[in-house]
Amino acid sequence: MANFIYCPDSRLVVTIEDRPLDALNQARNKRVLVELKGGKQYVGKLRAFDIHVNVVLEDAEERADGETKRKLGMVFIRGDTIIIISPE
Repeated sequence: MANFIYCPDSRLVVTIEDRPLDALNQARNKRVLVELKGGKQYVGKLRAFDIHVNVVLEDAEERADGETKRKLGMVFIRGDTIIIISPE
C-alpha cells in the first residue's frame, strides 16, 4: 500500500512505497556500500541492522578510490557514523 506525501512548496505529491527500515530489510543478505562521515567506504553483505541503523556486514572490505584497501571479514558499524547505505 502506497503512502503519499504532499510538498506544499513544490506542489508535488511523492509516493512512498516503503519506510527507510523496510528498504534496509530488502537489502538484507545482499552486498551494500556503506559510506561513513570522513569519507571511508565499506562494502559487504548486510547481515543485520537495528533501529539506530547500526549495521553488521559480513565479508566486509574497506575501499578507497573504488579499490579494495583491506579485507576485514565481519564488522559492526555504528549507525551515527553512516551517511549512505546503497545496494551494490
